[in-house]
Amino acid sequence: MIKIFKANEQNLKDMINLRIEMLKEVNCLSDEYKFEDEFIEVTRNYFSGDRQSTMIAYNNDEPVGCATMCYIELLPTYRHQTGKHTHLMNVYTKKNFRKQGIASTMLYMLIEEAKENNVTEITLYPTEQVKSLCKRYGFVQSDERMVLNFSELLRKNIADFEKYGCHIHKCGC
Repeated sequence: MIKIFKANEQNLKDMINLRIEMLKEVNCLSDEYKFEDEFIEVTRNYFSGDRQSTMIAYNNDEPVGCATMCYIELLPTYRHQTGKHTHLMNVYTKKNFRKQGIASTMLYMLIEEAKENNVTEITLYPTEQVKSLCKRYGFVQSDERMVLNFSELLRKNIADFEKYGCHIHKCGC
């Protein structure tokens, strides 16, 4: 029997393990891939804090799914007068448990909680699997924002330098 509820400190290990499993799957990483200790520690600290809400699903004692809403408070704007935004992340269900309404239920619970907290906007970067689910809840593609992704920018700049025979060398000097 599937049980879905808001995760707490007792679910911390399961939340981290599900997130790692999800990241390996969506990034096509091998099962043997190891994330850095710092990555695991930052994840643990984030899940332990109060800037997020995670729903977790169990089949008996086995964790089978999770979804996280990251709370972000910004200056209010005309369109978002509370300044309360959220970013939806890690909507994931293990393969053997998909198509049973688990992700949909977790998403519904997170949306309802966001409404109760006077959130005015939820954003996400959906995978193809989650895109249709989110559309059913009213999410729409947005063209109104611009993003500066530092890791992408750095890769592009390095490639541009190397195209002209230059090399970037980091040193301690």
